[in-house]
Amino acid sequence: MLAVNNIRDQQLEAFREDVLLGLAQFPKTLPSRWLYDDRGCELFEAITRLDEYYPTRTETAILSRNAPEIASFCGEHAVVLEYGAGAGIKTEILLGALHAPRFYVPIDIAGDFLDQTVARVRRTFPGVPTRPIVADFTAAFALPAWIPERHRLAFFPGSTIGNLNAAEIAAFLLRLRRQVSAEGRAIIGVDMKKNLGILIAAYDDRAGVTAQFNLNLLARVNRELDGKFVLDRFRHSARWNEAESAVEMHLVSLTAQTITVSGRSFHFQAGETIHTESSRKYDVPGFTALAEAHDWRVDHRWADARGLFSVFGLA
Repeated sequence: MLAVNNIRDQQLEAFREDVLLGLAQFPKTLPSRWLYDDRGCELFEAITRLDEYYPTRTETAILSRNAPEIASFCGEHAVVLEYGAGAGIKTEILLGALHAPRFYVPIDIAGDFLDQTVARVRRTFPGVPTRPIVADFTAAFALPAWIPERHRLAFFPGSTIGNLNAAEIAAFLLRLRRQVSAEGRAIIGVDMKKNLGILIAAYDDRAGVTAQFNLNLLARVNRELDGKFVLDRFRHSARWNEAESAVEMHLVSLTAQTITVSGRSFHFQAGETIHTESSRKYDVPGFTALAEAHDWRVDHRWADARGLFSVFGLA
């Protein structure tokens, strides 16, 4: 219990540091990883069931349709390391297809939500040893010694790689290679470039669930960092950044206002935003070049008929 409390204390201080630093910048920004507290995870799972949000159902269909071939690519006795495990729904497709998987290790920053995932996976796959790691996979962390070293497979579905900036992607892919070793493999979900109408609708749904997800970050600041945000003075906005090839999520201040967080004051002009997330979109040559620049090569690619989404097998 002491170790868990220490992890939570460290995460709280990291959250505080990121918030105070991000709100002091111009333009203001907050790292997207802090969107995913337990409430944020619940809201994101609701987003994945929306009609407008195509990535989850498209990737799930790709994994289901190509499960035997993906399992063959992964090999027998795989030790599955899932980065940013979340609810782990797609993991069940993978584990169900693999040949005698040896271990499942979900890694996520939301510890309580991760516990629910682990409990469900253990019920569904009682023969697969499952042990979680509470960690921020976007930062450096050490894998514990109890994880078998051979046949490691990195699983990173959901197009989460699109949320990382160039430096974070480079560090993540290199860390992935070190953690699975030169003989390891990776399965990575990647959202592809497409019509802007489809993209924007996926991040600004009619029911307003994505808006709740984005605004929950301010509620979290209020709850954990003694923030004084009035949520109805901000609105959610999704916009396309052509230079970054990314859909961006912002929280727009509806009025000039001053907010305090942990005793520090931050002024907002009317219309000023907090940039909370970028979701980068790729084409096949672009992602292939990115992988090759960071010690990986594209061995397989599985995609839907419309080319909305791809699952890459890296070796």
